[in-house]
Formats: sequence, structure tokens, C-alpha cells
Amino acid sequence: MKSMEKPHILLVDGMALLFRSFFATSVFGQYFRNEQGTPTNGVQGFARHVLTAKQMMQPTHMAICWDMGSQTFRNDLFDGYKSNRPAPPEEMIPQFDMAKDISKMLGWQNFGEVGMEADDLIGSMACKWQNEANITIVSGDKDLLQLLTPTTNIAFTKKGFAIYDDYTYERFIEEYQIEPSVFADVKAFMGDSSDGYPGVKGIGPKSALQLIQKYGSVEGVIDSLHELKPGQQKKIQENLDMLRLSKKLATIHCEMDLPIELNQLLIPTYNQDHLHQLDQAGFGITSRHARSLYLI
Repeated sequence: MKSMEKPHILLVDGMALLFRSFFATSVFGQYFRNEQGTPTNGVQGFARHVLTAKQMMQPTHMAICWDMGSQTFRNDLFDGYKSNRPAPPEEMIPQFDMAKDISKMLGWQNFGEVGMEADDLIGSMACKWQNEANITIVSGDKDLLQLLTPTTNIAFTKKGFAIYDDYTYERFIEEYQIEPSVFADVKAFMGDSSDGYPGVKGIGPKSALQLIQKYGSVEGVIDSLHELKPGQQKKIQENLDMLRLSKKLATIHCEMDLPIELNQLLIPTYNQDHLHQLDQAGFGITSRHARSLYLI
């Protein structure tokens, strides 16, 4: 149970929820077009996800974090970063702005910075307020495991709008036998095919975790290469530059300058005006939907 004495911040990976919601229905050809013919399936699912999470988790404060384009500082480090990902479908493109608009309409604060990822915003916010608040992160991205602390939990999307795979700091320690902060070091060895960086070829998830369990970090492994089996030594020595680069790519940047105060994230009290705006906006989220999700 979270302490009632502290604020409870809900940090939402907006892009993760929007993509998840879009593909959940588009695979069946369902785009839920509004009167103007604009698809709204992703926006509807995104809003329902956040409204449901808000009702379930009872936060006092909330921030919606967004990617701002596909180019980030990680592309400057490595040309291949996320280069294997296809462009978003045509039906999804107008929904990026629509999702931000509905967030703003409901009083949810949107955050995004060109050159950074939503993960970096989430990480910077979690670090900024970890001693002042209890924090819940909602996402589908397992890279965020490195942000777990005794005051920061992660709710990974699992099924529908209300079923999550909840990770606490204690659960992570029990399962991985390492500190969450060095999860990026594990990713550095095993790589990430979805993000397009290889890590160390020939070292998979199991071996990567065992190395960090024993030596504590990428640097600890490198300093102890002479202790490894010849095969592992060879693989790592042949990929040292990529190993170091992969750690930089996998590590969430938690030191962004955030000139915002916690009270700016307070969740407003909703009223009939909010519901009327929803009815008029053409997002496919009506006052009936909102009432069913306990918006007011």
C-alpha cells in the first residue's frame, strides 16, 4: 500500500498506450472514424487506458510523456538506433496531436522534448520527485525497469485496459538478483532487436544477466575479462566498442532539466464543462464514456 501522506504521481508513457490502442483495433480494420472521417481508434484507447488507470491507481498528480519525432540523441550516437522500425500507418498520423489535445482538454499535463525520448522524461521526473512522492509508471517498455526504486513502481500493460503486470523494487530484486539501476548493463550485453542495437553477439539474456550478477556492471566485466572463459572473452573483446555504446543507448537519461513544480501536475476536479468539451471535440470519447470510467 502506498502511503497516504505522500503525493502519488502517475507517469504515463503516452506513445506506448497510443500505439498499443491503435494496433489493438486496426488489425481488424476498425478505425472508429469521426464525422470528419478522421480515425480515432488510438485516441479512444489511449484515453480509456489513462482514465481507467486513474480510477484504479488513484493518483494525486499525473504527467503524460511523449516522444517528439523519431530522431533523438541516441541516433547521433548510433545511426542504426530504431532504424528498423516502420513508419506509422497513415491512419495513425493525425492521432498523435489528437491524443495530446484530449490530454490537455482533461487537464492532464503533456511533456515532450525534441531530441529526447518519453523514457528520458519519465526517468527524469521519477528521479526528481522520488523522495517527495510515490510514483507509478504506466508503460509497455521493459527498459523502464531500471527506474524501479522503493518509491517507484511500474505497471506494464498486459491485457485490456485494466490488467497490468506490476513491478516493485522488491519483486525485481527477487527475480533478477541485481539492482534495477544496472538493468541497462544487462541490455548492453544482450542488445535489443526492437531498438536496433546488437550488444555483444553471442551473449544472450541469460549470460548477460549472469555476468552482471557476478561483476556488477559492464565496466566490472571488462575489468575482469581474464576470469571469463576463453569463448566469452573473445566475444566481448571483439565487441568492446559496441558494448560500451550499447550501454549508452540502453541507459535512460534521468538528468533532464525540468523547470516544473510538482503542483503543476495536480489532477483537476472534473465537471460538466469537461464532459461537454469531450462531446464537441470529435475524438470519439463522449460524456457517456467518461462517466462510465468514473471521470466525475
